[in-house]
Amino acid sequence: MVHTIPLRFQLVALQLGIVLAVLTAVGAVTIRMQEQQLRDAYKGRLIGVAESVARLPSVVDAFGTPVPAETIQPIAEVIRQASNVTYVVVTDRNGVRQSHPNPAEIGKHVSTDPSVPLSGEIYVGTQTGTLGESWRVKVPIFDGTGTVIGSASVGVLESTLAEDLHEDLPQLFGWLLVAAVLSSLGAMYISKMVWRRIYKLEPEDIAALLETRDAMLHGLGEGLVAVDADGKVALVNDEARRLLGVGEEITGSPAAACLEPGVQRLLASGSATEELVLSGERILLGKVNAATVDGREVGKVLILRDRTELHAMLRDRDGALDVTQALRAQAHEFANKLHVISGLLELGERDKAIEYLGRSHSDADIANRPLAAGITDHGVQALLIAKSTVCAERGIEIDVSPDSVCSPEAGGDVITVLGNLIDNAVDAAGYDSTIAVRIDETADGARTITVEDEGPGVPEADRARVFDAGVTTKDAEGINSRGFGLALVQRVARRRGGAAEVSSSALGGACFTVVLRTTEAELQRQ
Repeated sequence: MVHTIPLRFQLVALQLGIVLAVLTAVGAVTIRMQEQQLRDAYKGRLIGVAESVARLPSVVDAFGTPVPAETIQPIAEVIRQASNVTYVVVTDRNGVRQSHPNPAEIGKHVSTDPSVPLSGEIYVGTQTGTLGESWRVKVPIFDGTGTVIGSASVGVLESTLAEDLHEDLPQLFGWLLVAAVLSSLGAMYISKMVWRRIYKLEPEDIAALLETRDAMLHGLGEGLVAVDADGKVALVNDEARRLLGVGEEITGSPAAACLEPGVQRLLASGSATEELVLSGERILLGKVNAATVDGREVGKVLILRDRTELHAMLRDRDGALDVTQALRAQAHEFANKLHVISGLLELGERDKAIEYLGRSHSDADIANRPLAAGITDHGVQALLIAKSTVCAERGIEIDVSPDSVCSPEAGGDVITVLGNLIDNAVDAAGYDSTIAVRIDETADGARTITVEDEGPGVPEADRARVFDAGVTTKDAEGINSRGFGLALVQRVARRRGGAAEVSSSALGGACFTVVLRTTEAELQRQ
């Protein structure tokens, strides 16, 4: 088993490495700057001493005597000792020494190039002479006419500069050591604090937790949307992206800019009770839980469950119940008729029994009347027959226009729209009323579905909002189970490139018109 270095030790080592690298760089730069300042200080002093020697009248006048060294040597030695420099050397125009700390060198040619000062310029630099490597200054000596008659060289040994520099190094290293100790303590404190902040977990543990969390969140059968305190989407799992029809790119975006108004309202309300919400063409059941850390709310978590199929199943169940009740009523009525016929036969009223049987046959035809010949789609046919059968028992007649046309493979959208519109019309219409249905189809496959009823209609003030999700004029039962049919109809119409609208019906109630322009085949090609 491979053991890795604990994170807190890695943090300490990393910070100490950075601190030591920085301190080393700072120490090197400080020493370099200290050395440069020391050289600049000696440079100013050396130039001052050299120029004072070069301008002394006694030194200038000595060059006119037969032996200049007799005058210059004592003066140079006094100045050397007084200024605390290594040497003061005066040469003539030929580079011959007229003074030197070692009298034996007087009268000899200098060991370094004297051309710079003899040309009238000042030389500053490091050279190696008879006394060793030194930091020196050479200045020209002029006579009264401005002619260069010699040079004055003043220097200090490099070893002396190094000794002066080393005198300051212990203090510098002391401060660097203090900084290193304080930095080490700070590094250990920071690493321990970070270690505690991450709940004493190692990077491998954190990575494993994140992988497990992602696997769990994205493997949930429920949609999960987390929104932080600033209203931005912090997390969306796979199921939520499917239900809401969004992508991973919404993470980090404001929820108000990427979620539908119904979902936004649910988030804003922060309701912990489950509510239905419409997203696209899906009916979702959602609730909001507050996300808290240490008793402080840091965001909200929206939990979504798909109820589209359940909603359709409930509608189918309601339809099946209606059909069952209708069949039960017909069976009861049929049994009563059989009893009447049986009684008439027992009384010997055979002719009256035959007459009664004929009337009963004509009444039964009401539920088996043919639909419009132009409606050839089997799904639409089955829907209209089922709705007609149920409505007939309620005393409601569904009048399908004989000019209606609906070719085969009309698609589930036509059935969805037609079923929702008829259900709404049945709820709005009373007993002994009529619902008019018409389906028109153009050559390019576009369809217009019109459903009219004799109900109270929709006031003009409500016509703009009647297609909004959750808006209903009926009594709601259960978890806001009403107000989604017309909203779903409108969204289907928009997806098919059409529109849904409501107006007044010639029958006295509401007239709903839905246009589906794009065909199923065109949607599949897109």
